[in-house]
Amino acid sequence: MNDFDCVDIYKQPAFQHPMLKHHKIQKQFISNESHKSKDKYKINYQNCPKGMVPILRQTNETESIHLDSVEYPGQHFATLETVLDGTIYRGAEARISVHSLTVQNNQYSKSQIWLENGPRNQLNSIQVGWTVHPRLYGDSLTRFTIYWTADGYRKTGCYNTKCPGFVIVAQEPWIGIAFNKTSIYGGKTSVIVQPQIFQDGVTGNWVLKIFDQLIGYWPKELFTHLNNGASLIRFEGNTFTSPDGISPPMGNGYFPSTDFQKSSHFSFIKVKNLNYQSIDLGDKETRPYVDSYKCFKLKYWGYHKQTRVAFSLGGPGGNCGL
Repeated sequence: MNDFDCVDIYKQPAFQHPMLKHHKIQKQFISNESHKSKDKYKINYQNCPKGMVPILRQTNETESIHLDSVEYPGQHFATLETVLDGTIYRGAEARISVHSLTVQNNQYSKSQIWLENGPRNQLNSIQVGWTVHPRLYGDSLTRFTIYWTADGYRKTGCYNTKCPGFVIVAQEPWIGIAFNKTSIYGGKTSVIVQPQIFQDGVTGNWVLKIFDQLIGYWPKELFTHLNNGASLIRFEGNTFTSPDGISPPMGNGYFPSTDFQKSSHFSFIKVKNLNYQSIDLGDKETRPYVDSYKCFKLKYWGYHKQTRVAFSLGGPGGNCGL
């Protein structure tokens, strides 16, 4: 576990947050889901001892991280997002195929689930999935990554546990892990990660599970608008362009093909409705959005028995415009 330190659960970074000084760690969460996944990703890290949690050791170059908002120039998106019609959601999940990519030091590429609420300058946002982000991690490995902000990326929020906020409860390292296996183009199966983010019905905290394993949560004290649920959910690929205007690849670096297995994809897409029930998203409740068809594409598959609601996305990147 060379890039993680085991830290006393009550001495983790979250408790340096002024709002969380007297926070009692929540151990019980209400969720009636159970997932059996044959593609379940196995971690090759050791667990921390009881009463301790794994915290990723940060490299020093990672202080000056560029912002993560949709409005920030240099970003590109291929997204399936919910229609903004006043519907409130209590959570989202998907199986996301995991890929290795070549990304330059001042670029990044992500495949993530976003949950948001609030006006632009007070935006509350939680983002979960995998990312290749050399400036954040000091390497080009594909890593499981989380992010949050409570004021439209102005003063609050950060990746992983780089600032106080997210409370880790699992002894097994997930936040910041490097995937030692990724999907092989043209291979028979995909390497999958399955994050579930949902609002706990009792406390209002936002919980993160991976393959049904409890990882941790964002205490509701961090947020102003997400406390009332999420008004927008996005399932998306997202890249950040280097100053020379060149975007890195997205997904697996290829445009989606008719062969689902060959493409970078999201499948088993579900949301939790206002009553905390897990449901499939209907065709009329979502809209696909791609901002540069020259560089990236998205193929919406709709509902199929084998994959439930799914779409493929990706592309080589390049000079995609700003």
